[in-house]
Amino acid sequence: MKKLFAVLGDPIGHSMSPIMHNDLFSFYQIDAHYLPFQVKGENLHDAVKGLKAIGAAGFNVTVPHKSKIIPLLDGVDELAANIGAVNTVVNEGGKLIGYNTDGPGFLKGLEAYVSSVAGQKVLVVGAGGASRAIYFTLAKENPLAVDIANRTMATASKLINDCPYRNFSKALTLELAGLNLAEYDLIIQSTTIGMSPNIAEQPLDLAKLSQHAMVCDIIYNPLETQFLREARLKGAKIQNGIDMFVYQGALAFEKWTGIFPDVERMRENVLQQLGGKTC
Repeated sequence: MKKLFAVLGDPIGHSMSPIMHNDLFSFYQIDAHYLPFQVKGENLHDAVKGLKAIGAAGFNVTVPHKSKIIPLLDGVDELAANIGAVNTVVNEGGKLIGYNTDGPGFLKGLEAYVSSVAGQKVLVVGAGGASRAIYFTLAKENPLAVDIANRTMATASKLINDCPYRNFSKALTLELAGLNLAEYDLIIQSTTIGMSPNIAEQPLDLAKLSQHAMVCDIIYNPLETQFLREARLKGAKIQNGIDMFVYQGALAFEKWTGIFPDVERMRENVLQQLGGKTC
């Protein structure tokens, strides 16, 4: 019988996950199908109960349900529980178990540019859900420090205090982070600032950026944000959000099937949907 996989979100029409995963099921000759479901918050409990009742093999969870789904699951792995968000659910013998592949997906995608974050000084710009997943994942990798720059200092401080892993981190204003930017080996822009259609915006002044730094932006539409463009022109290495998106999907696929898929195939598929090339 064909296995069912899905993604739950609101809205969901923009999701590229169905095309990406259905292509992989076809490529690996797996009898399965992946469907998008737009689910309102008040209907999330019924949606999860329904997927479990019909024996769905697994599903993804996206905005705004990543935190709200946790009490509806039978179990959650340690990292996802600490982050407080789930983006991947696996049906393990009739029990729905939640995982978070966002942070590990970011880290996996970074490997082509940075061999290790151990001993590096890192700046994460933003303190939202994506920032939390990335920050907690990086904190486990023995960096020198992972500082958080955010518009609201209290939010950044709370993120640092919530982290259960040993870390040496400071909460900074965006202005102070900009002034001290030369200190950082790795800078990660994890907000939606600069996303289409507001492509002229950027969250941080890069005047003090070191040309030896690695600069990442988790946005992939546009493929090169104003933030990345300015970093590139200053001589820094840059990475857009395609890698994080592809690798979080690859890790989810591996949890569902036991197969770590062809990420280059996934990347080309996503780029085809976006109608462009990576910078």
